[in-house]
Amino acid sequence: MSNLISFAMPHVITIGMLVVISITTRFLLELIGQHWIKTFAHTATLVLLPIITFIITSVISGNIALSLGLVGALSIVRFRNPVKSPFELCVYFAVITMGITATVSKMWLIVFTGGIYGSMLLLYIIDIILKKFFNSYLFQTSFSEGNSLSTLEVTSQNALTSIDSFTSLVSKSMVNGRFEYVFASNNLSELNNILEEKILKENSIESYQL
Repeated sequence: MSNLISFAMPHVITIGMLVVISITTRFLLELIGQHWIKTFAHTATLVLLPIITFIITSVISGNIALSLGLVGALSIVRFRNPVKSPFELCVYFAVITMGITATVSKMWLIVFTGGIYGSMLLLYIIDIILKKFFNSYLFQTSFSEGNSLSTLEVTSQNALTSIDSFTSLVSKSMVNGRFEYVFASNNLSELNNILEEKILKENSIESYQL
């Protein structure tokens, strides 16, 4: 019994570390605006992938026969779920790497996780600074990333050249002689400001929907 405990305890500690890191990663992704992670399926995937990878890597390490068997199994069982964005794919690859790293060294796991967290927080902070002090945006808004967005749709008789510079403008088209504009942003107040300070002051506006 004591042998079982002494064998299992290091693995239990490592799995506990992976669970804590995965949950922390989930809340960090939500903080930086990746709202697709809020679903149960994505959160559970984020937690389970590093544990599964850690166990598999631990079992097959140093065993060529098991390694070849695993390659054959993975060629049959593989992910068929479409990935919505390159970043989502990168997140899955990162948590798989966490599981592999945990098998080799806990210190490398901490260093790797710290590098990932530091990079994401740095991008988030730079984006906040650019928005607040320079009225500029580091990132463009994308509907394909699974984020919850507020939209502003405007129809005008004439072209609105004064709003072309806004980074939240994601679509501009002309239909039946009328100009249609679509704005999208995670920040509803930003679209309200555009509506009140720019759109409503134009005499050629036919309709708008926020």
